[in-house]
Amino acid sequence: MKKLLVANRSEIAVRIFRSASELNLRTVAIYAEEDRFGVHRFKADEAYLVGKGKGPVAAYLDIESIISIAKEKRVDMIHPGYGFLSENAEFARACEDAGIVFIGPRPELLESMGDKVAAKKAADAAGVPTLPATPKPVSKPAEALRWGRKIGFPLIIKAAFGGGGRGMRVVQKEEDLKDMLEEAQGEAERAFGNPAVFLERYVGRAKHLEVQVLGDRKGNVVHLHERDCSVQRRYQKVVEVAPSIGLPEEVVNSLCGAGVELANKIGYDNAGTVEFLLDQDTNEWFFIEMNPRIQVEHTVTEQITGIDIVRSQILVAMNHGLHDNKIGIPQQNEIPRNGCAIQCRVTTEDPEKGFTPDYGKILSYRSAAGFGVRLDGAMGDTGSIITPFYDSLLVKITASGPNLPQALDRMHRALREMRIRGVKTNIPFLENVINHKDFVAGKATTRMIDVTPSLFKFKARKDRASKLLSYLGEVIVNGNPQVKGRARVSNPLPLIEPEYDPRSDPPRGTRDMLLAQGPVKFSQWLRDQKSLMVTDTTLRDAHQSLFAARMRSFDMLAVADFIARRTSGLFSLEMWGGATFDTCMRFLGESPYERLRTLREKIPNVLFQMLLRGSNAVGYANYPDNVVREFVVHASQAGMDVFRIFDSLNYLPNLKVAMEAVNERTSSLCEAAVCFTGDFTDSSEEKYTLDYYVHLAKELEKMGAHILAIKDMAGLCHPVAASRLVKALRNEVGIPIHFHTHDSSGIASASVLKAAEAGVDVVDLAISSLSGCTSQPNLNSVVHALRNAPRSTGLDVQALNELSIYWEAVRQYYSPFDTSPPFGSAEVFSHQMPGGQYTNLREQATSLGLGKRWPDVVKTYEEVNALLGDVVKVTPSSKSIGDLAIFLITKGVKPEDLVNLPSETGFPQSVIDLVSGNLGQPKGGWPKAVQKVILGKQKPLRGRPGASAPKVDLKKESQSLKKKLGSRYTDDDLFSSLMYPQVYNEFQDFKKKYGDVSVLPTTAYFHGLEPGEEISIRIEEGKTLFIKLLHVGDPDEKGIRSLTFELNGKARTTMVQDKSVKGDSKAREKADPSNSKHVAAPIPAMISSIATSVGKTVAKGDKIAVLEAMKMQTTLYASSDGTVDEILVKVGDSVESKDLIARLR
Repeated sequence: MKKLLVANRSEIAVRIFRSASELNLRTVAIYAEEDRFGVHRFKADEAYLVGKGKGPVAAYLDIESIISIAKEKRVDMIHPGYGFLSENAEFARACEDAGIVFIGPRPELLESMGDKVAAKKAADAAGVPTLPATPKPVSKPAEALRWGRKIGFPLIIKAAFGGGGRGMRVVQKEEDLKDMLEEAQGEAERAFGNPAVFLERYVGRAKHLEVQVLGDRKGNVVHLHERDCSVQRRYQKVVEVAPSIGLPEEVVNSLCGAGVELANKIGYDNAGTVEFLLDQDTNEWFFIEMNPRIQVEHTVTEQITGIDIVRSQILVAMNHGLHDNKIGIPQQNEIPRNGCAIQCRVTTEDPEKGFTPDYGKILSYRSAAGFGVRLDGAMGDTGSIITPFYDSLLVKITASGPNLPQALDRMHRALREMRIRGVKTNIPFLENVINHKDFVAGKATTRMIDVTPSLFKFKARKDRASKLLSYLGEVIVNGNPQVKGRARVSNPLPLIEPEYDPRSDPPRGTRDMLLAQGPVKFSQWLRDQKSLMVTDTTLRDAHQSLFAARMRSFDMLAVADFIARRTSGLFSLEMWGGATFDTCMRFLGESPYERLRTLREKIPNVLFQMLLRGSNAVGYANYPDNVVREFVVHASQAGMDVFRIFDSLNYLPNLKVAMEAVNERTSSLCEAAVCFTGDFTDSSEEKYTLDYYVHLAKELEKMGAHILAIKDMAGLCHPVAASRLVKALRNEVGIPIHFHTHDSSGIASASVLKAAEAGVDVVDLAISSLSGCTSQPNLNSVVHALRNAPRSTGLDVQALNELSIYWEAVRQYYSPFDTSPPFGSAEVFSHQMPGGQYTNLREQATSLGLGKRWPDVVKTYEEVNALLGDVVKVTPSSKSIGDLAIFLITKGVKPEDLVNLPSETGFPQSVIDLVSGNLGQPKGGWPKAVQKVILGKQKPLRGRPGASAPKVDLKKESQSLKKKLGSRYTDDDLFSSLMYPQVYNEFQDFKKKYGDVSVLPTTAYFHGLEPGEEISIRIEEGKTLFIKLLHVGDPDEKGIRSLTFELNGKARTTMVQDKSVKGDSKAREKADPSNSKHVAAPIPAMISSIATSVGKTVAKGDKIAVLEAMKMQTTLYASSDGTVDEILVKVGDSVESKDLIARLR
């Protein structure tokens, strides 16, 4: 059996092996040391190391080594593929001298056609039009300048002994010629082993067309029609089409005829490509070069003709004639031209970063297939390593069909079908190209990519599975700081999701009524109807009070459909606002707006309710009026129905802007709140009397409230007070009353029942398993107690109990945050702390070593409240009091001695904000002596804080975010950013790194997976991922662990830095992008050369170093004048993006 050696690598080597195998030839591969894992090595019958010690590219250019191997292994034929030595006459001659058949044209043809200057002379002799160019290669700058002036600018520099875009540069003006000549020559030397270049006229609006020719050694030459290769980047073809699109028939005939004429004239005897440039403005065409080898894009020609060009090459070299039975090519006029074929070159380059080459391990590879789709590749496989040493081509996709539209449909499908993870690819860019109207119409030019910015506008790549694996890996290795190192619950209760009929539509509910009647009529209906209406706080305040607002959307959505169908009689669901807005982004990696919208989609029939902190919106600072106003409008548009608006000091001017926004700009309900404190039933109470609350209620009704809320954050409104308060308010105001309380005392259910008896319209309750203590009273029990009473809620107790069983199991997952007191206490009537504040303050005290002094903390809290004049204690005012209490205890200062502290004392910022008037004004104002000590020289604010806040330019903020986020931007981003700028930025970074983690089961989110554990993740309708943890590896010398997962049944590896392990490998210093004295690597690459030395004076624009990645050069220049202070790399070093290369001084 004869042997055929391929003096090449990767895709083209595999392609040649396939045709050789069909001809019953034994195949031989060669490989460089750096390419030892290349797939082509395993596809051959034999494989041998070549060019040992010569480097990744030089090894494939080592003629002596290749010939030596061929002779030793008794090789009969050598195919050079494309690139490397494919156009090297010396190599062809060496094969000939060794008695080995070279599969390609004769050495003298390689010399004449491989030399582009000689090829032009041959074209001139054949009567084929050529572009004005140098008659021979040039090397000296003076000679190049002389010819440049003769040819005219712009001109193009081209490598004389190679193609593929290597050694090419467009020179727009004379002063750029010297530097670009040097770069082009250097690149040509590395790519082809010869630095010779020539210059020619540059056509601006040009199409690149080529004619495939095939000759034999019997004097026969045919063409296999033309290809359009106009879509190029850096002079490398990206997308090719056969036949050309939209060219006049006479132009096509002339081009093909010229190709055959030239080949006949020179006696061409193998596969080759005659390339032409067509000026779209004049329809003139010019010969530019002949490539005496197989081309990357030969596949499209094979698809429309049915002719295996590589097979034909081999057989021609074996002295068969084109028209013999063995090759079987028909006469010229009978060569098929069937349909259309398109080739896209998928490369490991990032088009969003200027096509920066990417390399590393392919974590997942799923290829396209099916009718009309052909793949030519070699490196595309899960686990393959992409190195920076070679061309970035990963796979060629060729799609064919009876016409262009069908071929395009197949290419679209194939590109969408490809899934490549671990390295970036240009697939999004390819999709944009084949969709572009100029390409489809055949109007693409060689500069299409350069002049079409829209090609670089990409849909965000989801890559959801890889991101989720990265997150799980991070939690498995380093833990989730949110769970404070606590292990997951062992032997948890089973999670039982309540059942419902998915075929039934949600019954008509309160939201349907609001949409039909509008807020004013709805408010009147609510006031007139007799049933006790209920707001379920489980989705917000219940879990906020019990476990710090950590409940995830995942657990809410699991029962959302059930809630819509089985509890449709609820007045509302409180599920947004307050601390949950912050917590969603900060701790849960979720968008609060996504939570709102997804729940709204599943629960369209029940009102959604939120808590709005007046001028603070859902933040902790005072926002300008326009921010509050537009936030309210956007929240309503996103699906919010009821805005419960309050001020922590009952300072009504702070409610004005938000209330007006709800009433004037939305169709939502404005529920204005009076915050409850003290005990007006005590005869000694002088400040917060019953008249105080009645007065506030009347004012809020005048301000346009549709509903009045009694907001009892600390649970101070005991049954007697609740009854008297509701009766008084019902007599004095004409709007519905909504009672909110907490069960911190343990008797809040009685308060609710007494309020119901007194005529309250709506009460806040929580599902039984999330009720009590710092949460709301027990919804299930209250509903049961009233089931046969005049004010029956009409709710289904059985449905509520099924929900309670579900929430009881869910609550276990949040045990690390569940620090609420296990029982109610009458102490709350003394210290008056809101439930959430009590929990947070106790934890804060413990963390400061004050756990054993908790009674002192409580006593100090009471004394600080009295010192400040007894204020309404609701977030954020309650937090300020707690901060001051902790501050005084740690300083060893008694509250009564605060007024004696020096003015330079550094009080907590929250305390300064409180007494400066930044949160508003309390009833009776602040004690002057206390205010003076705390503020020092700072003057207090007068009146409403929001009125003095400078207006935010929302349009400018929006444009800034659009620039940062691109097409992903929505107004959700604007308001999230305005509320919590730093938290929002961190959330965006988190989301970019890990994607949408809200789809993870809660135990996996907080604790990761254990070896052998499998979870299912529904990432969208009809798409589920199955993930199983197989193995966690030991850390390497850099502290990196390898985690092996099973994703949908296939192994996937994720690398995670173990933060508990200190790696031995020292990372390179990173450049400061704002420091013009730093020279940084823009891409991951190898240092090819260094053009300066320490101590040398350089000017801005002087060359510092040359990087090489994927055989492409990147030159680094000094960005300022200076002296080279330090060079941190040496030739051959590998660097990452942003690594510091040199430092100037």
